[in-house]
Amino acid sequence: MKGIVYLEDGTVYKGKGFGHKGTKVGELVFNTAMTGYQKTMTDPSYMGQVIAMTYPLIGNYGINDIDNESEGIHAFGLVVKDVCFKPSNWRCIMNIDEWLKNEKIPGVYDVDTREITRKIRSKGTQKCVITTENLNVEQLKLICDEAELDNKQMKIAGVKTVKELKSENGKFKVAVMDLGVKKSILTELNKRGCDLTIFPYGTDANTILDMHPDGVFITNGPGDPEAAVEAIETTKKLILESSYGSDMMPIFGICMGHQLIGLAVGGKTFKLKYGHRGCNHGVFDKNTGKSYITSQNHGYSVNAESVILNGLDITHLNLNDGTVEGMEHISKPVFSVQFHPESSPGPNDTRYLFDKFIDLMEGGKL
Repeated sequence: MKGIVYLEDGTVYKGKGFGHKGTKVGELVFNTAMTGYQKTMTDPSYMGQVIAMTYPLIGNYGINDIDNESEGIHAFGLVVKDVCFKPSNWRCIMNIDEWLKNEKIPGVYDVDTREITRKIRSKGTQKCVITTENLNVEQLKLICDEAELDNKQMKIAGVKTVKELKSENGKFKVAVMDLGVKKSILTELNKRGCDLTIFPYGTDANTILDMHPDGVFITNGPGDPEAAVEAIETTKKLILESSYGSDMMPIFGICMGHQLIGLAVGGKTFKLKYGHRGCNHGVFDKNTGKSYITSQNHGYSVNAESVILNGLDITHLNLNDGTVEGMEHISKPVFSVQFHPESSPGPNDTRYLFDKFIDLMEGGKL
């Protein structure tokens, strides 16, 4: 089965196909993680994207039944240098080829992923067509030209109705604004005694406030944060209600949740040239004076000056490009980070941020 990746600038990468026999259009991005491909593909933040993995061999430990971050694959396609069709791992239940077939996701291998990565780094992310069907370049160009990429995936990436997730000791009631949350994030909150009420996109602030939560958690998710108009408005009202004292309601946002907090106070966001995706991104925490290796997956960033002018302090900076990686409010128990502290996949250096959220709900201060 042949495989082709066609870019909107006319570049064509010809290789071999695996997984589902079909065609998808998405945004071509690259991920630098060496492991964790199952968690990556099932991260809802990748909805609408075709992922090129920079690590050359993918699939060597197969697919298991516990590493999914959601109900299935959200990425639109997978591009790799080499595929392992005979994995070796005691948890393996199928290989990656079978998995992509089951999930109806096309894959292309035997292409130069280093060249693709350099292309994206120099030109930026691009619309692309990934196909394992017998289509010629003219047909692929037509498909690419006619397709429009969605930037509002956060509206459908999360739960559709309110869902509850209880912890073993149930010390805190936490409202979760779901924009496309990963299972591992909810697990970290559960482990710390948080009973979670997960609200779908579009839930208004009054509905969340009516449950009298001890804290609010705003999740990761796909798409352009500025397109999440309803969630921005909800976040704005929740921040207004958040305060120190007996009625304290801390707010913690990660990834898109971080961006929404910036937009809710009157800040701005912008699209990065090629985003941050992988498990090896260095971040400096100004509060601790330490640097951490973090797991990241985002294509947008908060404009630093715009949020500083609107009541937020910058707490974390990206060590590669200096972009904003964390913020906290100067007078309210509201803080956020751009990266994924639950570390799935990736290092667990920054799980202390979940403890910080718990400390705030117990009456601590930023």
